Amino acid sequence: MTKPNILVVFYSTYGTNHAVAQAAAEAAGAAGAEVRLRRIAETAPEAVVNGQDAWKAQAEKTSDIPVVSHEDMEWADGYFFSAPTRYGVSASQLRVFIDTLGPLWMKGALANKTFTATTSAQNAHGGQEATILSLYTTVMHWGAIIVAPGYTDPAIFEAGGNPYGYSANAGSFDDKGRAAVAHQAKRLVAMTAKLKA
Repeated sequence: MTKPNILVVFYSTYGTNHAVAQAAAEAAGAAGAEVRLRRIAETAPEAVVNGQDAWKAQAEKTSDIPVVSHEDMEWADGYFFSAPTRYGVSASQLRVFIDTLGPLWMKGALANKTFTATTSAQNAHGGQEATILSLYTTVMHWGAIIVAPGYTDPAIFEAGGNPYGYSANAGSFDDKGRAAVAHQAKRLVAMTAKLKA
């Protein structure tokens, strides 16, 4: 198998998507990929972040993880994105980063790369599927190749049955979720390797 470069990108306010991203990075590495784990830069005012103990603690916990860059995006053959839903789309911090990618898009640097996504929300009907689908709509503009998990493994059903990408209720990432994320990450690696071969 050709060793693909997989970029795992996350934004996490309280820790759920950070945990998902870590699980994805581990699974992708175990599947034979070269992996970079990167975080989205915080755009909320520092006073707001520091005003909530849990948010501040999560920011401190991930401060040693590099912020994703355009160079990371060019390096990657495939992308695994994880971010919470906000009103049925991904958190604005992620959207801000995506909106900086115009120069890469214009030169075709995002085309023909694989992409998969996961998310979380406060409850099971809090916009999880809409968030993932909105990210897939975005990357269709890039010319990226969507690698949804579908119903390709029993782990998908065990974790709630979302064929678009794993989704968690905030704070409830468990072993069933880890198995579904691992499958999704390994599927991304396998499909990316086939395209890169």
